[in-house]
Amino acid sequence: MSESSHALRVQAQPGMFRCDMRNTALVLIDMQRDFIEPGGFGETLGNDASQLAQAVEPAARLLRWARAHGMLVVHTRESHAPDLSDCPPAKRCRGEPSLRIGDMGPMGRVLVRGEPGNAIIDALQPIAGEVEIDKPGKGAFYATGLHDILQRRAVTHLIFGGVTTEVCVQTSMREANDRGYDCLLVEEATASYFPHFKQATLEMIAAQGGIVGWTCTLDAVLRGVS
Repeated sequence: MSESSHALRVQAQPGMFRCDMRNTALVLIDMQRDFIEPGGFGETLGNDASQLAQAVEPAARLLRWARAHGMLVVHTRESHAPDLSDCPPAKRCRGEPSLRIGDMGPMGRVLVRGEPGNAIIDALQPIAGEVEIDKPGKGAFYATGLHDILQRRAVTHLIFGGVTTEVCVQTSMREANDRGYDCLLVEEATASYFPHFKQATLEMIAAQGGIVGWTCTLDAVLRGVS
C-alpha cells in the first residue's frame, strides 16, 4: 500500500483536516444502551432518547469505514465500579432524578460496569482488537489509560463520534487537545438530547481557527481518502 493511500484530507471547519490514517484512531464516546435506547437512564431524566438514536446509523457507517481502513478504534463507556467508589457524591447526588447512578433501573443498575444498560448498543459492538475504555468521568482521559494506549500506538490524530455532544464528547475532545492530539468531530455521528446544544458545541469546537479541533460531515470523511 502506498504512502498516499494512508492519507486523509477532509473538507472541514474551520479548514482542511489532514492526517495519516496509520496514526489516527476513531473514538466513539458512550454509545450505551442506557443513554440511547427507550426506557434507559437518559429517558428517566426526562430526555427524548430518539434524539441520540439519530447518531447510530451514521456512527455505524463511520465505524465500518474505520475498520475497512485498518484504523485503531476506541469505544468508551461511562461507568462506575459496583461499590460506586469511583463516583463522587457531587456527581451522584445532583438534581432530583427518579433514578441515580447505582440505582436499579429497567436495564439493571444505572451506569454500573457489567450491567445490561451499561453495554454499548448492538449496532456498534466492539470487535476483537478494538480498545474498550470504562471511564468514571465525562472525559475519556480522566482516570483511564487511554493516553498511554494511544501513545504506544503512535496515534497523533483522533476522529470522534458519540454522545452527548456537549458533555462527554466535547470534554474528551478538550482533554485530547490539551494532550496534543488533533481532533475531528463528525457531525452526524454525534448527538445531544438538546439539538441546539449540539449546534453550539460544533461552533465552539471550530471557533477561533479550531481552538478545540475540526468538525465535518460524514460524507466529507468518507470522500477524504487519497
